[in-house]
Amino acid sequence: MNPAPTLPASFREFLGNAPAVESLRAAIAAGRLPHSLILSGPSGAGKYTLALMLAMAVECEHQPREPASTVQPLAGFCGICHNCTRIASAANLEDQVAAAVLAREDLRETDKKETRVLIQPHPDVLILPPDPPQLLIKLGQVRTLIQRAHYLPSEAPRKIFILTAASMMKEAANSLLKVLEEPPDSVNIFILAENPGELLPTIRSRCANVRLGALPAEEIEALIAARRSDVPAKQRTLIARLAQGAAGRALGFDLEAYTAARADALIFLRNAANAAADPDHTALFKMTETYRAGADGQTKTLSLLRAIALLLEDLLLLDSGTPDLLRNTDLRAELERLAAALPFDWIESASHALDQVHSGLRRNLLRSLSLDAFAAQLTTSDLHA
Repeated sequence: MNPAPTLPASFREFLGNAPAVESLRAAIAAGRLPHSLILSGPSGAGKYTLALMLAMAVECEHQPREPASTVQPLAGFCGICHNCTRIASAANLEDQVAAAVLAREDLRETDKKETRVLIQPHPDVLILPPDPPQLLIKLGQVRTLIQRAHYLPSEAPRKIFILTAASMMKEAANSLLKVLEEPPDSVNIFILAENPGELLPTIRSRCANVRLGALPAEEIEALIAARRSDVPAKQRTLIARLAQGAAGRALGFDLEAYTAARADALIFLRNAANAAADPDHTALFKMTETYRAGADGQTKTLSLLRAIALLLEDLLLLDSGTPDLLRNTDLRAELERLAAALPFDWIESASHALDQVHSGLRRNLLRSLSLDAFAAQLTTSDLHA
């Protein structure tokens, strides 16, 4: 089991993207941090960690400053004052959300429907995670943000709101746009996004965008060697590729769970590659049957879809003549066979179909039915186009 996440003790310990982080620290020190900011980048790149660290730098009671390579000093945080420690207590977002969902389950049915998941580690810092089970930012959450944004801070210099995902209900996105158009002077809003394209163009145009780029695989591998000495060298190399340049994802990567999901993902691709010669889908539908609703059903499904996405990307890399960039390096021989059987147009179509599965899951469609429909779409595609 991996240890619960904790925040770095200072900005110097934040992994990668030093120029972007330094620019944000300089903006805080100068009092010019944008009211609305999108932190974008892949899962595990540190968006949530950085958002909390920026919040601590803004709200820190001691407001430490560090010299920089330029004239402008850089904001830091002490990590020990009352404001810093309370904000840092939200580092383990997964546990915080789980506790909030459990508390909601204890409410009366009428109250449960109206209660949205909100994390408030500090009176002036509110965190809005995607609300289960659809995993979308919902209207009730944004309404709470708007209401509280119009009150002055009570214990810290500013009000800070962190939306931990870009996936929002349409009504929530439209309501958020209103506060972004005229943000109160004492408010900062951070939106974390793997894909900023999920956000309305009108939201993106009203926010500054800072992208956290991927770290080189060699740097990720060295990081794993330093912090996860239990991982064998061969597995370090594989995890470094699969993490897609995200340090946080690499350090928490569960290779056993991924390879289990990947084994199911390969059933999809093998079935599609053999569809013309062997139309028997028994193994495929037997597998999708195991993805029915359950305590871990959603996590299991998302892991499967991520594994399919990574395999499809590897097939595209092989098609484009760049095998050195493969992520699933231990499956190169099989991926080469699949790439020969599955033409580029089919891979592209499969990627679009995968997006539709994600969309269906956000609308709370049955998981097994969504996966069955996905499988059927893949095997009815013209594999020889």
